[in-house]
Amino acid sequence: MTLNTITNGDLQGVPLLIAHGLFGTARNWGVLAKRFASDRQVFSVDMRNHGESFHAPSNSYHDMADDLASVISGGAGQANVLGHSMGGKAAMVLAVSRPELVKKLVIADIAPVGYGHSQSDKIAAMRAVDLSKVERRRDAEEQLAEWIGDPQLRSFLLQSLTLGEGGPSWKVNLDALDAAMADIIGFPDIPGRFEGEVLFLSGGASDYVQPQHHDRILSLFPNAQFEKIDGAGHWLHAEKPREFEAAVAEFLA
Repeated sequence: MTLNTITNGDLQGVPLLIAHGLFGTARNWGVLAKRFASDRQVFSVDMRNHGESFHAPSNSYHDMADDLASVISGGAGQANVLGHSMGGKAAMVLAVSRPELVKKLVIADIAPVGYGHSQSDKIAAMRAVDLSKVERRRDAEEQLAEWIGDPQLRSFLLQSLTLGEGGPSWKVNLDALDAAMADIIGFPDIPGRFEGEVLFLSGGASDYVQPQHHDRILSLFPNAQFEKIDGAGHWLHAEKPREFEAAVAEFLA
């Protein structure tokens, strides 16, 4: 089984692999992927149980890291890797377990630690949408509004709704993600370390990467550096795309 991959650019040099976060897709990164592709090949993947990729009962970080490894091994053999949130944790496990595949690593607003906030409420909200009453995306949006007040979050989740010939359905594997939620908000105990260069890029208004996380980060990534984007929250790449692009481009240069 392979991940659905969107490819931009065809230039020489170390390619860039982008791994999205929970409930996301490769298409969420479309604009940035094209900008990064000005001087390198960029692979944006749909993670397992997301987008156009395969559904599987397991959604562990070791599984996701193996998926990413297969993408890199099937291409140039080594890549720079950028991961946001869940994708960032998968990228960290990949770098520590298969360091020969990773040149440089960019981790967007996540740390290698467990978090206490479950995302199962979003799954419950999507499950609550009566798809038999959905003819247009607006129909689903109106139902989702009963559960989720934030219009931007509703819009983001609705990107995983497809209105195909067989009727509306969710592209995300809600059952698998709900069953794996403890793993997704956690982080596995992995041996080893990644000696390459790593940029931990976080939002200045986000609380996902705290000073007390730095010791744990440096134990796994001794050459890590830390940078914040002022005014950005957890979705820093969407909120401050130009600043995010500049920081990543400078690090990878």
